[in-house]
Amino acid sequence: MDENFDEQNKLPELKLDAKQAQGFLSFFKTLPNDPRAVRFFDRRDYYTAHGENATFITKTYYRTTTALRKLGSGSNGLSSVSVNKNMFETITRDLLLERTDHTLELYGGSGSNWRLVKSASPGNLSSFEDVLFANNEMQDTPVVVALLPNFRENGCTVGFSYVDLTKRILGLAEFLDDSHFTNVESALVALGCKECLLPLESGKSSECRTLSDALTRCGVMVTERKKTEFKARDLVQDLGRLVKGSIEPVRDLVSGFEFAPAALGALLSYAELLADEGNYGNYSICRYNLGSYMRLDSAAMRALNVLESKTDANKNFSLFGLMNRTCTAGMGKRLLHMWLKQPLLDVSEINSRLDLVQAFVEDTELRQDLRQHLRRISDIERLMRNIQRTRAGLQHIVKLYQSSIRVPHIKSALEKYDGQFSSLIKERYLDPFELLTDDDHLNKFIALVETSVDLDQLENGEYMISPSYDDALATLKSEQESLERQIHNLHKQTAFDLDLPVDKALKLDKGTQFGHVFRITKKEEPKVRKKLSTQFIVLETRKDGVKFTNTKLKKLGDQYQKVLEEYKNCQKELVNRVVQTTATFSEVFEHLAGFLSELDVLLSFADLASSCPTPYTRPRITPPDVGDIVLEGSRHPCVEAQDWVNFIPNDCRLVRGKSWFQIITGPNMGGKSTFIRQVGVNILMAQVGCFVPCEKASISVRDCIFARVGAGDCQLRGVSTFMQEMLETASILKGATENSLVIIDELGRGTSTYDGFGLAWAICEHIVEAIKAPTLFATHFHELTALAHENGNYELQKKQIVGVANYHVSAHIDSSSRKLTMLYKVEPGACDQSFGIHVAEFANFPESVVALAREKAAELEDFSPTSIISTDAGQEEGSKRKRGYDADDISRGAAKAHKFLKEFAELPLETMDLKQALQQVTKLKDDLQKDANNSEWLQQFF
Repeated sequence: MDENFDEQNKLPELKLDAKQAQGFLSFFKTLPNDPRAVRFFDRRDYYTAHGENATFITKTYYRTTTALRKLGSGSNGLSSVSVNKNMFETITRDLLLERTDHTLELYGGSGSNWRLVKSASPGNLSSFEDVLFANNEMQDTPVVVALLPNFRENGCTVGFSYVDLTKRILGLAEFLDDSHFTNVESALVALGCKECLLPLESGKSSECRTLSDALTRCGVMVTERKKTEFKARDLVQDLGRLVKGSIEPVRDLVSGFEFAPAALGALLSYAELLADEGNYGNYSICRYNLGSYMRLDSAAMRALNVLESKTDANKNFSLFGLMNRTCTAGMGKRLLHMWLKQPLLDVSEINSRLDLVQAFVEDTELRQDLRQHLRRISDIERLMRNIQRTRAGLQHIVKLYQSSIRVPHIKSALEKYDGQFSSLIKERYLDPFELLTDDDHLNKFIALVETSVDLDQLENGEYMISPSYDDALATLKSEQESLERQIHNLHKQTAFDLDLPVDKALKLDKGTQFGHVFRITKKEEPKVRKKLSTQFIVLETRKDGVKFTNTKLKKLGDQYQKVLEEYKNCQKELVNRVVQTTATFSEVFEHLAGFLSELDVLLSFADLASSCPTPYTRPRITPPDVGDIVLEGSRHPCVEAQDWVNFIPNDCRLVRGKSWFQIITGPNMGGKSTFIRQVGVNILMAQVGCFVPCEKASISVRDCIFARVGAGDCQLRGVSTFMQEMLETASILKGATENSLVIIDELGRGTSTYDGFGLAWAICEHIVEAIKAPTLFATHFHELTALAHENGNYELQKKQIVGVANYHVSAHIDSSSRKLTMLYKVEPGACDQSFGIHVAEFANFPESVVALAREKAAELEDFSPTSIISTDAGQEEGSKRKRGYDADDISRGAAKAHKFLKEFAELPLETMDLKQALQQVTKLKDDLQKDANNSEWLQQFF
């Protein structure tokens, strides 16, 4: 750790006397054991953690246990660690935003009297928002989900509910899921779930373990609750308090589900929504439809680098980091986060977004003007939430005001646009802005702030109610000013009486201890000592001078203090009134935030499309059952954004009946993985409503992207690389439809070559024949390219596999130096070799190892099939393991082999010398070889 870090996170001293320590220890023992909870105790100037929490904090954040201190003595001693404010905030951010395995509790008090002040979990951050987002923007909205699985013979019916505490939305869904919980996983990904409630299972069934695995893959913290909490009793009544509007639609919605209402009941109880009256009438409820958006599971999100990761070398490593050029404070980022997890399926909605992006790409002045205004927009959603929860002060109101007065400027900038999409801009933004800014809505709020808040004081950093807003406040203000004048005059009069210059020698101070006092330096004191002792009251004498007063100043000071208190109380009352009035504008600001954040994200897309060195292009979008997927000159947006890359574009043509299933072969490091990923990324970007990094693109909408890319062991969950590979592939085979996109990279390499090849072949056939989804399959099994040959063996002809095409990434080998050069171009046809040994040379393997590798590879190639792909059906050449033998031949050969083994086993080797034994074995072998002349099956062993 560097010195700045050490200085910033210096350990405060744990200061407790014996009595305080004893009192605290007795309280600490009463706390329930919760291995997930990290408990902090607020000691005013610093915080402490104790027991296992202290050990966890020192090891994780201080990287040493030397920071541990003992509280108490002997066997009752308790491991403790003290942390300062900076470190507390760092730990809080890490536990709640980065990790998903702990809850946080903060206690306040002293001695043995402590109480829980606030608590939070990764899904419910509201108590700690002031700490988490004091210096950085909230770029994701955490969602808590509750699941009630009901296992039946034909699968599992899942009762699903969620709450978004930032946007105040409740959702319900119910669906049948498969054994891998693919629907649950895609719903968790789409909602950005951070925490999931599950009923406490007494016996951990295998189904529940599978569900827990799915949650772990999504980085979701599992919170188990008693089964009795999953109840729907009084749910409609509770929702009647929380949800705005009439109760009838809520009752109708809830009655349409069997298990989801019980899950929602557990969620309301856990999030304690009914305990906060600020929530009443502010929530909305909806049915969550799985089919509304493209489904993405955690494997696809990782493979396509959709969201940021702590391991990213720079922000352009992820799609979110690259596309995030938003200007508003937090709102745009959160919407972009949501859009990337929820790509659209509706062609007209995708085209609407693309139309708006095109308008902003074509009109540079409009784009720059709007982005300039949006930079001054605060996080309206979070400000309104604080106001509704009565946590707000005047600074929150002023931020809303400053955002509101930008809206007319945004509106007039949009009115100047007269291009081909002007009617869409009018319908989507101008008409709603017209309605929002009238005298009953935003203008009314602006007028409220301008009359109630003293805007002139903002320059001094003071947030005050204007005295002219209230008669009582105005009276108190004038009294305060009158007293200030009298005190000032008294100061001048006293200076004259003491014959001291005002302010230079005789100063007027105001403090908490004595109120208004006069002060002179010790140097001046001898000059006025006589008068001080007779006409004034000396309060204290210190190094910085002598403080004194008289009856007049004391009386005026006391009056001033009294008026000031009254003024502050009146201010506070009026601030509360203004905050309550502002809360009535919640719907106006909710709509405004929606429009501004959408505008922000679309402008961000336009800025990305036009500012890249090679501009992006607008894709043509067709329904899922129409058209092909054609990307001409496509690039990977994140890879080309890296400084060290000169990206080589490639075409991808997934054409129905011709190249709908593509097998891509070629050397390691040749660009196969990048190519198949970039196709997925381009389709995702298009369905989010963004231009794509291509020269020309036509995309048939996909309902889901499945990705089996790269190997990552999950030994902590007891899952090997190969098992993880098989689980991901199983979810593809079960969840993919003909409207999905499947991306598979290097399948079947985690087991033996023959098993791996067999699995890869069977999976390919199943996808081509049964699923019929467009697929990019990158592999080193060159034998798989046989799938694409129309005149393959009899089996393939019989099955009539169509729509399979071979592609390869090209590489050039210099014939004299044998040096390999990657060309990174994807071209039609199969690759004839793997170049693995050449790649080993790139890695600077020792020459002797490379030479031996070439030798062994040559031996195996002699033994292996000359080719599995035969253009002449009559050709009999091929692998010994692939060759067919008739049953009679195998039976004859097996009988001879059995006779040989029996005779060999009966040899009395222990009584024979070496020479005799060798003679006998040679004779048996020669006899068997003669017998093999009339058995082809037996000949393979010689």
